[in-house]
Amino acid sequence: MLGVITGLMDEADLLSAPVHGVRVRCAGIGPVRARETALALVAEGCRGLVSFGIAGGLDPALAPGTVVLAERVVDGDGGAWDTDAPWRGHLAALAGNGVTLAGGTLTGSRRVVATPAAKQELGRRNGAVAVDMESGGVAQVAAEAGLPFLVVRAISDPAWTSVPRAAMKGVTPDGRRRPLGVVAALARRPGDLPGLLRLRRDSATALAALGRVAAVSGGVLAFDHVP
Repeated sequence: MLGVITGLMDEADLLSAPVHGVRVRCAGIGPVRARETALALVAEGCRGLVSFGIAGGLDPALAPGTVVLAERVVDGDGGAWDTDAPWRGHLAALAGNGVTLAGGTLTGSRRVVATPAAKQELGRRNGAVAVDMESGGVAQVAAEAGLPFLVVRAISDPAWTSVPRAAMKGVTPDGRRRPLGVVAALARRPGDLPGLLRLRRDSATALAALGRVAAVSGGVLAFDHVP
């Protein structure tokens, strides 16, 4: 059985079609929630874990919608974990004709990395091409349980863009959209509107790329590799 952990309900919805042997859970935002969800899936008998969703770009070469099949996950506390190479290669072979793929290291963060300067510094410091807030928690649990894991993350805000402050009000801690929060934030910060529209467009591009990965892998992320 495979456990798939997302941070947002929008990401989990891409894998909502019932598939035997696959359990998809939206953990909500952050490494603590992701870790707790991964632990629950392991307790339920999952033999592999996937961190699936969107990510921020740290490498300027990664455009919106690029799917990062990370080779390694690091965090700010010195943790480092390798993803399962054969599983990753199998998925890349299936998805390579439909989406733009990238490898490299993904770093975790406990907070949104919101500015180009902060992204550049984090990428330099951790040698990473992308950042998210959940993969570190999933990787840690997989390593503790001796299970293979995979990271499938599409770039939604590339390295050269900022995440508007109003966007921070648009998601609840459990990963659900909160549009009224964005409206209220925009009333106070109307100058955020262009950035929000760009982020909405780029996030849609990222989610569409993730949907194509799910489709070409039969919705199970090529889990037939895992012994």
